[in-house]
Amino acid sequence: MHRLLTGYAVEFNRRHFRTGHVFQNRYKSILCQKESYLLDLVRYIHLNPFRAGIVKDLTALASYPYSGHRQLMTGSGSDWQETGEVMGLFSPAQLSAREKYQAFVADGARQGKREDLIGGGLIRSSGGWEDVKNAQKAGIFLWSDERILGDSDFVDEVLHSAKETKLAKKGQVVDLPELSKRVAERTGIDVKDLFRKTKKPEVVRSRSILCYLATRNHGITATALAATIGMSQSAVSRAAERVEIITGDDDW
Repeated sequence: MHRLLTGYAVEFNRRHFRTGHVFQNRYKSILCQKESYLLDLVRYIHLNPFRAGIVKDLTALASYPYSGHRQLMTGSGSDWQETGEVMGLFSPAQLSAREKYQAFVADGARQGKREDLIGGGLIRSSGGWEDVKNAQKAGIFLWSDERILGDSDFVDEVLHSAKETKLAKKGQVVDLPELSKRVAERTGIDVKDLFRKTKKPEVVRSRSILCYLATRNHGITATALAATIGMSQSAVSRAAERVEIITGDDDW
């Protein structure tokens, strides 16, 4: 995708005698848990032109050329678009599948914005910040990753199968809840304090150590960790850097 978009941007700028960015953001793909999120995600994406006011109604959306919705509704559009798997989830019969899909999209248009389909991986996986906060208050710390749309168990399974929960330097595999417990024990604080905003020096130090170990040794992204412990992504990165400068690679 990087080569494709860069090549297109260069050619576009040359053709129109311009310089600078053509696309607003980098390309992003999300791995989706089929059973829980696939249809909701398909509907959410295809309703974007309607929600943005680019088309006036769902009838116009069905003929809008820059969306996969047209191919699903009419079968005309992009020959390369795979529609069988999505439509097969509604009905094996093509006409029935289109009718059910159309009703499904219309229901989504009435629902409006879906907070659980936007934002960070943990927010999406848990259904919103309130559920995240309630889980943390109960001492439950969930797996999350901004590249994956699914529940916490699905995220955990994907990360393990992709070997993204990296081995620690001593050959141990440690997940975030276990890592948090070990840091709390080592620094002498309550593990729940690691997930609370406070200016207590001992807690700030422990949270910094957790940021360092999680991002440097255990393959947890700063973005995913930030959503879990209530810090910004840049704050997590700065905390990890502080610990690295002070302690280097010693006994931690």
